[in-house]
Amino acid sequence: MPAHTNEYKPLETDLPDPDGLNCQEKDPKLERSHIFLGLSSVSSWLLCISLVFNFLCCFLILRNPQSLSEILSTSIFGGESWYGPILGPPVPAPATKGSQGGSNLEGNTRGKGPTTNASPGRCVSPQAQQASPPAPLNPWASLTTTETQEIQSWLSSPVLSLNLSSPFNSSLSDNVIFMIEAYPPPKNTTLAYLQDPDSNSPPERYARVTIHHGSREEPVVKDYLVGPLPVGEKTTMRPLEEIYHRKEVPFNSRGLEMSQLMSLGAFVGREFGPVVGVLEELFGGTMRGLPNDTLGMGMVGPFSFDGNFRRLWMTWRRNVAGSWLNPVNFYQYIDTSGTDPGTWKILKIVYHDQIFPTITSFVEAFNNGTLVRYPSQSDPTKDYTWAQRKRPNTVNSNTSSISYNESGKRSSNFTVAIDRDLDDLPGPRSVSFSGVRYRVDKERGYVSWLGWGMYLGFERDMGLGLWDVRFRGERIIYQLAPQEAIAQYGGSDPAQATTAWLDRYFGMGARVRNMIPHYDCPQESLYLPATTYSMLGSVHVERAICIFEQDSGKPLSRHTGDAEGEFGAVKGYVLTVRSFDYNFYLDGTIEVRLSASGYMQGGYWRPDKDPYGGRIHEVSMGNLHDHVINYKVDFDIAGTSNSLQKITTQVEHITYPWLDDDYWGQDHVQQKIVREYIANEDDALLKHPPNFQGLYAVVNQEERNRWGYPRGYAIHPGQSSVHNTVVGSKRLLNNANWARYNLAVSRRKETEPSSSSMWNLHLPGAPPVDFHKFFDGESLTQEDLVAWINVGMHHLPQAEDSPNTKTNIATSSFILTPLNYFDYDVSMELKNAILLHEPANPGELYSYDDYGVKQDFTCLPESPAPLEYGATQWLEGEGGSHAMGSAGSLRDPADMYLRFKLGA
Repeated sequence: MPAHTNEYKPLETDLPDPDGLNCQEKDPKLERSHIFLGLSSVSSWLLCISLVFNFLCCFLILRNPQSLSEILSTSIFGGESWYGPILGPPVPAPATKGSQGGSNLEGNTRGKGPTTNASPGRCVSPQAQQASPPAPLNPWASLTTTETQEIQSWLSSPVLSLNLSSPFNSSLSDNVIFMIEAYPPPKNTTLAYLQDPDSNSPPERYARVTIHHGSREEPVVKDYLVGPLPVGEKTTMRPLEEIYHRKEVPFNSRGLEMSQLMSLGAFVGREFGPVVGVLEELFGGTMRGLPNDTLGMGMVGPFSFDGNFRRLWMTWRRNVAGSWLNPVNFYQYIDTSGTDPGTWKILKIVYHDQIFPTITSFVEAFNNGTLVRYPSQSDPTKDYTWAQRKRPNTVNSNTSSISYNESGKRSSNFTVAIDRDLDDLPGPRSVSFSGVRYRVDKERGYVSWLGWGMYLGFERDMGLGLWDVRFRGERIIYQLAPQEAIAQYGGSDPAQATTAWLDRYFGMGARVRNMIPHYDCPQESLYLPATTYSMLGSVHVERAICIFEQDSGKPLSRHTGDAEGEFGAVKGYVLTVRSFDYNFYLDGTIEVRLSASGYMQGGYWRPDKDPYGGRIHEVSMGNLHDHVINYKVDFDIAGTSNSLQKITTQVEHITYPWLDDDYWGQDHVQQKIVREYIANEDDALLKHPPNFQGLYAVVNQEERNRWGYPRGYAIHPGQSSVHNTVVGSKRLLNNANWARYNLAVSRRKETEPSSSSMWNLHLPGAPPVDFHKFFDGESLTQEDLVAWINVGMHHLPQAEDSPNTKTNIATSSFILTPLNYFDYDVSMELKNAILLHEPANPGELYSYDDYGVKQDFTCLPESPAPLEYGATQWLEGEGGSHAMGSAGSLRDPADMYLRFKLGA
């Protein structure tokens, strides 16, 4: 927002012009000026000059400009007027100096009620001002596209003998680069740099590189650390092993390669090619590897237990919008171990619970009539548009298409869509009349807002994370970032019963796509880009993150009182940094919130399937499953030496001698607070106290507030604070042990950067990261601590999940809030507040102090830009962009193996 130092004062001329004309049109002198333009007398010229000066003075008074250049600008001579029916230049919010009514608070306004602007001007442009990060470099910034290509070129050097192949023409038996991304620097050197960037150099920059070594005699996946960057004479490469619990990752648990997708599609095409006609007769669809195929495939994981094999269940679905909700109850168990697709084989076929060891035996049962068929599936006229997001045809709610019984209830036809009253009008949206109040440094990835400040980081595995989170100048959190997300299903078919996803494998950051303006984020949001590495090139998403401030719709604090100084309120505002939601409040509270929406992994419904979910259409169901998402919170409460405190309440029976010996008696039952410290890691695998009677907090025992309590931050459960239901399943045996708890606290180590790894999905029996191994009896007393906090939901599917789950239901959160960190509620220092004073005489209005911030200030905002939505950019080299094939081919890496076609 540009600085405006002139005080706004309403003028008599600040009135609506009844004729809709501006000053130029209404000045009678100006109307006569053209008479004198052709005269040659000196007096005529002097009069003309005088009229010009009168003209400038008129606009100087009305517009209150700040410089001669503004007075002489085109907007005055040929542009729009400040007042009247036409929008003009930006108008600052009114600032008041002093107050009326005797208040001694500087900047307060004390009045009888609200004031209004009779004719608002144009609002300040909603562009964020430049932020001032504590250090000039973001230590956690993503690699640039140029850095990525330089690393690729360096790795391809013959000196390194890596024998790398391009992913575009490689096979599974080749060596290919799977991932390149920035590796976070050590905490101690980073803190030193942030503390004094003028005296200390920034930490050296390194990249983590993952290579699939398919050409080895024993194929393997390995991580490497490459640096320092930029690439130069000092750059080296070494195995990155210290952060894992096994030195090498088995090739059978590798990440998804395009060569694997192509090989698997070709394999299924070869195996089922001879019986395509049989399948088309059973399902009434086509599957010939053509663009118009009406059947497709998907897979479920995990694929392996310990890396000794790679076997997967494949499920067939209708190739329509919302295919995940349209399975056909046909499955194959396929062995894809090793690097040679020629050795792959189908181990089992299941058609409607009928099991066949080979394709031949399946076809024999079809031909001899022993196969129990489901003829309704072969109807080619069936309509599958119910799974689309397209708005259905509607009727007016007053038409006879909807019938009601005598009690006023709808008697039938619950599927009829109706036109809702006033739904044709756009809904409300927020406007920052005085300009947005957050600051952003886009180049460095830094955001600040009313005392808050943080760096942004973005990675392939889990997306957006925050670093060096400070409030009122003090670091509270060193790192706040998601680590893993599981979805464990239940069912009675091969796909649903065996599904236990770990989404880090897919790359939740790499799968981020552009947000839809006005829908994913409010109209005024500021968008930030993110770039991640893909085997097909670097993926650049221009609107990966959005930032916005909103009125919370309720005060942060308030009280109605009779005594002077009691009656008032502090406005409630929240800043949201969204990919996942990080919500910041003005009292020092942080809320981490996750809201999900999308298609469920649906199953085929029959009445006997009801114990495992809910029917959502004729033969479609949603299956019961748990979602649990793990976050890492590296606290730094008044420094890095912290402790874990447990605060609970318990009921006590006590006798007080001062209680009267009457009906009540001297025996009393009440609750009291019990405070204790958890001193050992082994005791820090935690669940919330029963009935939520208490909390856990990270505190600094050596730093106390004025009242003698250790300064700290409490961890509160928010909405739907859950842990995983199923414990003991082999498919989640040891690869997601963190999900068994609501939270856990361990000592921070550089060798334990995450609770999971992308390969944990396919290695439940021998995971590269075993969370339980973090807890080895070490002390938690005044150490650098990390809290691992879970959110999630138990998803019991219902009809209303069709076609997509809703964010108002599929929401979970946790809250971090000051616990004796301050001496009082620091939100009381805010100026967006009011203190009301009771009138001296009955019937009079209350007077008030609003601290100089006029909540009734208004202006005319800019018109929102029309909605535009662009495709994801695939970058190469010096940041240049290029298309990677058709829209369909771009979908493949996003959908991974969840949806692909025969012969892909």
